[in-house]
Amino acid sequence: MAHMANPQIENNFSYHAPKEGQPEKYETIRSKAKELAYLIDQECPKSREASVAMTKLEEAVFWANASVARN
Repeated sequence: MAHMANPQIENNFSYHAPKEGQPEKYETIRSKAKELAYLIDQECPKSREASVAMTKLEEAVFWANASVARN
């Protein structure tokens, strides 16, 4: 089955080598997320909800970094 090239699929499933300035952006995003992770860890009762918050924070970092890499 032949597929027509879809630019979004091609972009989303390709390796994106870091361009100038991107590693610093990744580090800033991770650093700020880490601050929030520590706040959640300190202020929230150990619970399923706190675990989900940490998972969603990790997802947010992933998607923020993907935004930098892909665009």
